[in-house]
Amino acid sequence: MTSPTKPDVVDNPDAKRFEIRADGELAGFAEYRLRPKSIAFVHTEIDSRFEGRGLGSALVRTALDDVRERGLAVLPYCPFVRRWISTHPDYLDLVPADKRAEFEL
Repeated sequence: MTSPTKPDVVDNPDAKRFEIRADGELAGFAEYRLRPKSIAFVHTEIDSRFEGRGLGSALVRTALDDVRERGLAVLPYCPFVRRWISTHPDYLDLVPADKRAEFEL
């Protein structure tokens, strides 16, 4: 029996989304709208065949780490991204302080 490969997360700017691949297949994505100084996450989706494997968390963590490196502010319109940030307070600083109340953070 072969073990599943480690998921791979990449930014696909042409599609305006971060994508996660698992076992060689597209397993999910996080759509965004990029602005000069910020990125708005608008929708995250994991294919039902891949649910329950922590891929949503891996996708969001990697996307936010990439965004942090680029020095962008995060606007978490997507409920999944917003909930993830709320349970990982070390990422709260990515959301501008004056926008946190809007996102209930």
